[in-house]
Amino acid sequence: MALALFDLDNTLLAGDSDYLWGVHLAEIGVVDPREHHLANEQFYRDYQEGRLDIMAFLAFALRPLAENDPADLLRWREEFLRRRIDPIITPAARALVEKHRAAGDTLLVITATNSFVTAPIAERFGIPHLIATEPEQHEGRFTGRVAGTPSFREGKVERLQQWLDQHGQGLDGAWFYSDSHNDLPLLQRVDNPVAVDPDETLARHARQHHWPVISLRDHDQADTPAA
Repeated sequence: MALALFDLDNTLLAGDSDYLWGVHLAEIGVVDPREHHLANEQFYRDYQEGRLDIMAFLAFALRPLAENDPADLLRWREEFLRRRIDPIITPAARALVEKHRAAGDTLLVITATNSFVTAPIAERFGIPHLIATEPEQHEGRFTGRVAGTPSFREGKVERLQQWLDQHGQGLDGAWFYSDSHNDLPLLQRVDNPVAVDPDETLARHARQHHWPVISLRDHDQADTPAA
């Protein structure tokens, strides 16, 4: 048995939940469609190009949580999950999770996207453990600020180490599945790094270091690792 770590956006999901949550809020009129779209697109490009200012992005992404009633947020989230998330959970992604579950591995989603958006997605996969960016709350409402270290780049390594210490676990034999070069700090820490539908930078790194490269979106898998 080992730890099986899964990035979420563009890895287990055939899309980006953080980006799509913004699209959903704009579509239902919670945020200004044009203004939010332009900022969302720019932050997403910055992420893809490895130059995202994570605190600036989180100030943008968490603002709607702070500005709206929790009951409304929960209602909007249910519609978002049904319309935007369920269609991008692929059979191959579910099969990969079930393969590790059958092997007795400890399953954990580790994502930069905030836990309000991602906790119910991890539940849809039946994954019991989640490390995500935590939005701060006060007296039952979100403040728009981050609690603790964002789960992004080196922050993922830090947050995972905290989790390992709390659970008395280590990384011996651990797997980590990710699509993004932003996850290289953690991919380089595990015994079994796997590039999933990788961006160009991660694909190049994976080839150079002979890491498996797989797709969870089709059956043209370059290399399928054994759990």
